Amino acid sequence: MITIIGAGISGLTLAWWLHKEGLDVTVVESDTSVGGTMKTVRDGDWLIETGPSSALATTPLFEMLSRELDIEDEVCFSKPSAKKRYILRDGKLHMLPMSPFSFLNSGLWSCGAKWRLLKEPFISRADKEETLAQFVERRLGREFLDYAINPFVAGVYAGDPAQLSVRDAFPKLYALEKEYGSLIRGAMKKKKSSADDGSVAKNRAEMFSYRQGMQSLPLALHKALGNRVRTGIRVHTLSRFGNDTGEFIIKAEENGRAVEWMSDKIVLAVPAYTAGKCVEDLAPETADVLKSISYAPAAEIFLGYPASAVRMNLEGFGFLIPEKEKRSILGAIWTSSIFDGRMPEGHVAFTVFVGGARQPELVDQDEPALTVLAETELNSIMGIQGSPVYSRVHKWNKAIPQYRIGHGQMMNQLAKTERSMFGLYFTGNYRGGISVGDCLMQSDQLAKRIVKDQTFNTQKE
Repeated sequence: MITIIGAGISGLTLAWWLHKEGLDVTVVESDTSVGGTMKTVRDGDWLIETGPSSALATTPLFEMLSRELDIEDEVCFSKPSAKKRYILRDGKLHMLPMSPFSFLNSGLWSCGAKWRLLKEPFISRADKEETLAQFVERRLGREFLDYAINPFVAGVYAGDPAQLSVRDAFPKLYALEKEYGSLIRGAMKKKKSSADDGSVAKNRAEMFSYRQGMQSLPLALHKALGNRVRTGIRVHTLSRFGNDTGEFIIKAEENGRAVEWMSDKIVLAVPAYTAGKCVEDLAPETADVLKSISYAPAAEIFLGYPASAVRMNLEGFGFLIPEKEKRSILGAIWTSSIFDGRMPEGHVAFTVFVGGARQPELVDQDEPALTVLAETELNSIMGIQGSPVYSRVHKWNKAIPQYRIGHGQMMNQLAKTERSMFGLYFTGNYRGGISVGDCLMQSDQLAKRIVKDQTFNTQKE
């Protein structure tokens, strides 16, 4: 039997692919519902995502899953106008350029910053591991770091580019320099080629969700897996019976009572800090590595207004805020402008993000204070008149893993543990990318590895 601990999108997709291969798999989850961070709340006509609000169709695995789970009709793609993104500079929103011509005419960067990009193809490769900030400033200049990369990293990782490893957090960007010696030359050559695995670059992939929200995918997986998924079970410790190839002993709590069972293989598909606690007795050094992975806190504030309260054009995905602007929010998604059917008729909705690695202390504020903070900033930036008619706050004290300098070495330690401790595997968004598509691709690769290991073990016996 294979036990997967964690019923987030990584654990559930892994379980589905292993089940399709005919393997005996059980998923256990401490929460009462599946999805991990991918949760959707429906409150009357308001639809609120407390985790990812959408996904990019970067891999054909999405289409395959939707077909196999019979939810193809639930898939909805974003409005074409959602491709527009905005950055705040000097208190005004500037649309991110979508073509070389619009870049040259954009007021987001100075003429000096635009000319600085011409030097990029002539800058030599780095000779040491760099943070993203060091990498970008060296290749593209300080202004591009401040008004493009800094807000982008705040929106994706809730992170700080001065702390993240370019090699581990943005491997494709790092690979362009390593392979081509230039981001511009590399991007041009990559544009002419296509991936062998059917994957699509994130800047060209379509954005989508489901009519009833992103949690539709984990809920459909739960339904398909049936009683192979058990919720309300919190795993405490893992140990091993006998030698290094013996069965694992799982000790957990279910409905207030202690439970224990044995499993041939275990996959930890939970956040790194939870995985670390689980393997404290089994692999102490690996536990320390897992617990050392940093997570940025974040708060999401969902605000609903009458459409008449907003006078500006809301065609777009939303906006991000550079640290230099010294604001109290990281940015906002124009939720009602991306997908239909997520608010009452005659209303608009926004999701505002606070905290991250930039201002983690703000997440400690109570919900009324966070609501006022988000409302005040939106009113100042977008000129909204009046107060919201609906609000909801969701906090994540540990929201998104931070791929900092040395992250690659930590992942090497996990791989070493997997090799030495047959039958133990680690997966999650702290390993191989934080996006939904990254998690699917990692689960697909892990499923193939487990099937291969199972076949090898059977032949050996």
